[in-house]
Formats: sequence, C-alpha cells, structure tokens
Amino acid sequence: MSQRLHGKVALVSGAARGQGRSHAVRLAQEGADIIAFDVCRQLDTVPYPMAVPEDLAETVKLVEGLDRRIIASEADVRDSAALQALVDEGVREFGRLDVVCANAGIAGFAKNTWTMTEDQWEEMIAVNLTGVWKTVKAAVPAMIQAGNGGSIIITSSTAGLKGFPSAAHYVSAKHGLVGLMRTLVNELAPHFIRVNTVHPTGVNTPMIVNDFMAKVLARGGSSFNLQNALPVEMVEPVDISNAIISLSSEEGRYITGASLPVDAGYLQR
Repeated sequence: MSQRLHGKVALVSGAARGQGRSHAVRLAQEGADIIAFDVCRQLDTVPYPMAVPEDLAETVKLVEGLDRRIIASEADVRDSAALQALVDEGVREFGRLDVVCANAGIAGFAKNTWTMTEDQWEEMIAVNLTGVWKTVKAAVPAMIQAGNGGSIIITSSTAGLKGFPSAAHYVSAKHGLVGLMRTLVNELAPHFIRVNTVHPTGVNTPMIVNDFMAKVLARGGSSFNLQNALPVEMVEPVDISNAIISLSSEEGRYITGASLPVDAGYLQR
C-alpha cells in the first residue's frame, strides 16, 4: 500500500462491520492508527440484526494484523460522555486526531410518513443525525488543538440527495447531514479541516443484505430500487472506503464542501 496516511490517526464510528470495518481496515492499510467504536447491541426500532461485540473484536484483529494500533470501544453514538471519553483516550495514546469517519447509522421503513411511530422517528434521527453531530462535537476540539488540519467525512446516502417513500425519518436524517456538513465547512476552514459527505446507494453490507431488507425491496418494487447508474447490483464497502482515503489524504487537501456520490443511482426526485 502507498501509506498515504502514515502517522495519522482516524476515528471511525460504526466500525464493527460493514462500511465501518472496511473504512478502519483501509485507513490502517494506508498507515493510520484507529480509534473505533460501535454500539454492538440491538436497538429497539431496528428490524434487522445489528453488530455484536465479536464483530468489533474482528475489526480490531484485522487492524492489528496490519501492524497498526487501534483503540476500540462499545459505545453508543448517542452517548456524548462515552464518545468524549473514547476520543480523549485515543488522543492521549496516539497524540493526535486527523480523520473522522462519521459512519454509524441505522436503516428502517414504515408504511408511510404519517403512520410511522414516534419511536421510529426519534431513534432514527438520534442515531443518524444527532449521533453524527455528537461524534463531530467530541472530535473537533482535539483536531483544532493539534493544529494539523484534517478531514471529516460524513456518511450520508443516496437518500440524502433524493426522496424515498416509506423512509421519511431516514431521508430527513441523511439530508440533514448535508446541512451539517455545509455549516462545518465554513466553521472549520480557518483550521484547515475539510468536511465532506459521501452518498452511497446500495452497498453490500449486513444492513442491506438481510432477510428484512430483502422483503422490503421485493414489496416496494421500483420505489425501493437500489439500482446503481453503473451496471452493478451493489457497490462494495471498499469502494466507499477508497473514496474516504482520497478525501482524507494529501490528494484531497483542497476538497471541502463536496457531496460525493459513490454511484448515486438514478437521481429522480
């Protein structure tokens, strides 16, 4: 590997499996040490199996197998105190923080917007939007204090670019991340910290490839079409990770305020 991030430290949320694990491994392959966390338990409104502690342990094993250091914690992205404690521990151990991959998120559906339960709405917004804000809130002061600049990459979705029926809570959260990114761009530019969003469509991860999602996709027909613009059924997690490496490394040193589709599919409104 080219070691484009040699000497850097990266924080990755939702790191136990899927895109988060892929990001942690790719960042480590490029020379970064990793601060990782995931909730590693089932949330009440999530209709598919979530990550477990063994998944996070596997991420640790993979990163250490690349001869990189990693601090990993079972932490809820909604828990500000836990996130701050983890960031503080990581900075004490590694001496700096350069990259934030705000990746943690959940998915879910309801029949329509007005029959969605309050619990479904509130948990989705708390994890997918407020959780990203809490991640950034915990990380940014250390990045500013270090004075090395850096890169924050927020995982949005194709649903952050267009609407989908039966997923108002998810779509609202993912659109909200774009507004958060655009605000942070202006606030953090004086510190040479870049902020961007990535917008994957269907990605081959356990959040998408499971029995529940298979039933939803079959029932919804074209309304839930995850089809890419390119002739591939799904992109792989490493495809998102490679975009994150580009945005985090020197080759992306002046890219900020971008909403980067990783094959955003058909952008009908």
